[in-house]
Amino acid sequence: MTHSKTLRRLGIAAAVVVLTVPLLSAATQVRIIQTNSAGDRVSLIDPATNKVVGEIRDIEANHGAVASPDGARIYISNESMSTLDVADVKTLKVTKRIPLSGHPNNISISRDGRRVYVGIIQAPGGVDVIDTASFQMVKTIPTKGSIHNTYVTPDGKYVVAGSIQGKTINVIDAKTEEPAWTLELDLGIRPMTFSANPDGSTKWIFAQLSAFNGFAVVDFATHKEIRRIKNPDLPPGKSEIPEGADPSHGMAVTPDQKILVVCSRLNNALYTYSLPELNVVGTMFLGGMGAAWVTLTPDGKTAYVANAVTNNVSAVDIKSMKEVALIPVGFVPKRNSTGLLQ
Repeated sequence: MTHSKTLRRLGIAAAVVVLTVPLLSAATQVRIIQTNSAGDRVSLIDPATNKVVGEIRDIEANHGAVASPDGARIYISNESMSTLDVADVKTLKVTKRIPLSGHPNNISISRDGRRVYVGIIQAPGGVDVIDTASFQMVKTIPTKGSIHNTYVTPDGKYVVAGSIQGKTINVIDAKTEEPAWTLELDLGIRPMTFSANPDGSTKWIFAQLSAFNGFAVVDFATHKEIRRIKNPDLPPGKSEIPEGADPSHGMAVTPDQKILVVCSRLNNALYTYSLPELNVVGTMFLGGMGAAWVTLTPDGKTAYVANAVTNNVSAVDIKSMKEVALIPVGFVPKRNSTGLLQ
């Protein structure tokens, strides 16, 4: 082959690469999936415009929502019917309702998208495992106490379920779908998030607790609580907001593992903590009220806080800790997640 022919072929290959990347990017849409616990619809927010660009309707008292890894479906826990609802991303219509073992709360999905894990808050509780190929519940994993929230660890090897009533963190082996270990604390377990070791395995569990304006730090390897951190006191001139049983609710870790983002309902604020030091490095007092949950954009640059009292979502730039948008949604928005949709 001549040198000129080689160059021509390389040029064609390069052109294919250049053309392919924008096409793949255009096919994936980042959306903030916001449930509205007192309504019948789920709001989809475009983080590029900070506007609601779609709604999934006819799900009364929707609780948790996650997107499938291929971006084709959104799974939503339906409290009014005790089902896991499946919505088609292109039509935004519910195509399937999967009966559960009891009244559900929040949900999570396996890294490969083959399983959805549903927290069952109705006694005796447990984690319902849904097979996404057959749309069937295949088992209920027993837990110590009924379950409020479920999560999948950063490496995908474990499912972690928190119980308010049982005051337990229940860790489940995702491969065997059997309990691995349980840690009991002195207060009910509310939202959780995780930091990762350099190899991707789970380093710490951060767990918010009932009646505590802060969070516990649990070492995943030793199964022990190693720290308990209280969110900052309010400065002069700021007043606490009545918040019920969960003064600190909603947290996330940025993809670079450098920042822990924490909601405080009591302080009506979003805090950022440095990792691994866990020093407060940023504070944002929210424009809405009732901080109930937080999710991050895939690049970790923007946090979206559900304001359950004022029926809106705060978009917060994490670097500057400035609220860049206040987005109206449905009634009593609580859980939210980030999805890459078709």
